[in-house]
Amino acid sequence: MSVCSDKWIRRMAVENAMIEPFVDGQIKVDADGRRVVSYGLSSYGYDLRVSDEFKVFTNVFSAMVDPKAFDDRSFVDIKTDVCVVPPNSFALARSVEYFQIPREVLTICVGKSTYARCGIIVNVTPFEPEWEGHVTLEISNTTPLPARIYANEGLAQVVFFLADDVCETSYADRAGKYMRQRGITIPRL
Repeated sequence: MSVCSDKWIRRMAVENAMIEPFVDGQIKVDADGRRVVSYGLSSYGYDLRVSDEFKVFTNVFSAMVDPKAFDDRSFVDIKTDVCVVPPNSFALARSVEYFQIPREVLTICVGKSTYARCGIIVNVTPFEPEWEGHVTLEISNTTPLPARIYANEGLAQVVFFLADDVCETSYADRAGKYMRQRGITIPRL
């Protein structure tokens, strides 16, 4: 397995619609000249953006978090340019970009250092071969303070690995339960 370069990522994004919308290069300043948490193509990865849709966990309804029987009352839906994640709390969000992963590729997604240095942990499971969809992003605020997450700015970096051999069974072959997800997708069995 080898890490994919910016040239490979660009070619796959342009020719195969692997990332839509695709930003060719690092954006660090918005159209109004304000600094943003960077996003777009980097040397050996792609920095995805978080959309303006969030599901912030709350204990208002005394719901139980259970992956086998997820209760929608566990969170509140928020559409905003800046999401405030409460202290020691958690939110779900989604990527702006829609990904279509080739059969010979596996990705790992890690949080950006700007957020990590603020105590914000971004957890994303690997994008398996032939998975496609918006990425559901898990955002943990590990601090005792409220934390801001900026919509339409960078949140995590995707690193692409090209396999030496094509897998026997892809995510699409298995009809994975999170295939072609749109929006924020809560746990499914």
